[in-house]
Formats: sequence, structure tokens, C-alpha cells
Amino acid sequence: MLEFDGLGFSHDPGQDPGRWLFRDVSHKLAPGEVLTVLGPNGRGKTTLLRCVAGLTTPTEGRVRADGAVGFVPQSHHTTFAYTALDMVLMGRVRHLRALATPGRRDHELAYGALGRVGIGHLADRDYPTLSGGERQLVLIARAIAAQGPVLVLDEPASALDLRNQGRVLDLLRGLADEGLAIVLTTHHPDHAMEIADTAMLMFGGTDVRIGPADELLTDSAVGALYGVRAHTLVLNEDPGGAPRRVIVTRYDQELPS
Repeated sequence: MLEFDGLGFSHDPGQDPGRWLFRDVSHKLAPGEVLTVLGPNGRGKTTLLRCVAGLTTPTEGRVRADGAVGFVPQSHHTTFAYTALDMVLMGRVRHLRALATPGRRDHELAYGALGRVGIGHLADRDYPTLSGGERQLVLIARAIAAQGPVLVLDEPASALDLRNQGRVLDLLRGLADEGLAIVLTTHHPDHAMEIADTAMLMFGGTDVRIGPADELLTDSAVGALYGVRAHTLVLNEDPGGAPRRVIVTRYDQELPS
């Protein structure tokens, strides 16, 4: 379980209320729930995630989690020649006694996590030599190997090709079905509609809307959020399944400001 109550962040809280990136944001995330956070650049999505993960202290409000929170940043660089396996093994540190080294079980979990994200063949590659998308998959594998009950990811599919985007979305939905609580940011409404139970739209300041993803993610709401014209399409891809709703945008048709 993850709960944040009255969460707010401002670089200068004593000044104009408009300086608040976000304020009075509350939600209780149940095990197995996926919450996707959407909003334009500069609205505080990454700051919100860092507050939720315990990496940044909120200006107001509090966060409670049942166990460790795994955090996957949008990008990560290191000049040290750690292998991909070494990077994933770092996720096991909190399970080790002081001065202990990873054992057989830790290595099994690390290899398993690399395999689960589809890059087991990269275990012995030096992390700095990997592509941006491959490094992102390593970081997701590290968070999986940590075996925490909550996973927080900042735009986990942003550096991935279309195939790996689908792989990561399926993976995250599968982890949620196993009981993990997951929070992620994305700029892709279709990603949110594919895997999310709950959506958060960060319009700015005190205007942060949270609700069921299938109700909150409409073409009018997404269009207003990003200032573009958005349209809902219903796809009937599988004759035996339910229709799938997607939102597409016209990038050459901005809404009047």
C-alpha cells in the first residue's frame, strides 16, 4: 500500500500561491493498482514522483508506504564500468547484512529480472556502453530485483522503441496483477489507457485531477491538458474481445490559448 495525503511542493512557498508546482494532492494506492500521472513539461510530475519515492521532501503533506519503494528514474548515467548484472544486483543491497556481498539467491533474482525485461543476454555488458533504452530496461530490472511492494517509474517507456514500449507496459501490468502498487509518469495517453486503473492529470497548482482512468482520460480532458486537439477512436481489433479505446492527437492543431 502507498498513500500520500495533502502533498504539496513549492520552491518558494512563502510567495504567490501560483509558485506551487502542485498542492493538496492525495491518493491511497492499493496493492495491484497502477496510477499513471500525465501533464505538460514543468508541471511537477518528476518532483511528485520523487516525493512519493522518498527522495525529495515535500513542502507539505506526507507519504506512507508498506515497505521499500523502488524508483526508476527517467535517465541515469555512470562513469564506472559496472556490468548490467552489477547494476541490477545493487537493487538487492537492502536485503544484505552489513559488509555482506550478494549471494547465490541474489544473483538468481538479478538474472531473473534481466530476463523478465528481455535483456538477459546483456548481463555481462558494461552499463555505460548500453543504449539509453537498454539502460532504462536495466534500471527497471534493478527495481524488480529489489522486491519492494511499490514501484515508481518516471517515463519508463520514453527511451524505448515501439516493441520494447509494449514489452514494458505488459511487464508493468503483469507486476501489478501480482500485487505490486505502481506509479508512473507518461506523456502518452494510450499507454495510460492500456495499463492504468487510475489517472492523475496535473493541470498545475491546485488543479490536479485524480480518478478512474477510463473516466478521466477523455479527448476533451487530454486536449485541455496539453493544449492540442485530441480525438477518441474505438478499435475493434479482436473479434472475441472488448473494443479498445485510444486517443490520438493532431500536433498541428493547437487549441486557442
